[in-house]
Amino acid sequence: MMAGVYQERPSRVPGAVLWSHTAARAGPSRVLPDGCMDLLLLGGRLVVAGPDSTADVGSAAPGSRVSGLRLAPGEGPGFFGVRAWEVRDLRVPLADLWPEAAVRELTERAHESGPRALEEAALGRLRGVRTGGPPEPPPGLVPLLEAGAGVAEAARRLDLGERRLHRRCLDAFGYGPKTLARILRFQRAWALLHARGLPGAETAHRAGYADQAHLAREFRALAGAPAGVVLAERGLR
Repeated sequence: MMAGVYQERPSRVPGAVLWSHTAARAGPSRVLPDGCMDLLLLGGRLVVAGPDSTADVGSAAPGSRVSGLRLAPGEGPGFFGVRAWEVRDLRVPLADLWPEAAVRELTERAHESGPRALEEAALGRLRGVRTGGPPEPPPGLVPLLEAGAGVAEAARRLDLGERRLHRRCLDAFGYGPKTLARILRFQRAWALLHARGLPGAETAHRAGYADQAHLAREFRALAGAPAGVVLAERGLR
């Protein structure tokens, strides 16, 4: 996102994060792809942010505020009741996915208590028994890809055919395992760049890129701008 006040804290929902952002000034608002799905309280409405395959770039007015619950990769479909590929790169009103009465009640609670109400809703729904909705993500896939496993190796270790693994990934994450691996690697690089301030060459090595040029190409492709531009947008350079 653009420069401003950003806060987050771990949620009681496993792997999820509660966050809020208040824009400090007018400028670009860039949301980087992370393999996650979010429930946003945006302009008084509840909106589902599908998994992004590239950065979502918009603009925000000074003082505007967005808050939300970011679910771990693969957890969104079970909460929203939708296959991830159906909302990939989209922002969809929650009312398009849930009954009107449920959305109205949750919206009222979110206005009263903020993201905590979203957390409570997620805890309630994710504790429920799945009854034919979107399938669960392949267990163990994300750690395998984060450790550098290729698609063929991941399929073998999960005892799934590559085609079946691809279909499961589309439903759970919004894209196939190869794209998911790219986005997870990109997020590792982004964490090293902005949280630790590591130079590009060391970041590329630690994140698993062939070299710094490879990192630069992937950053432009997934973030839509060079790393230096994104860091500057957030007041980090």
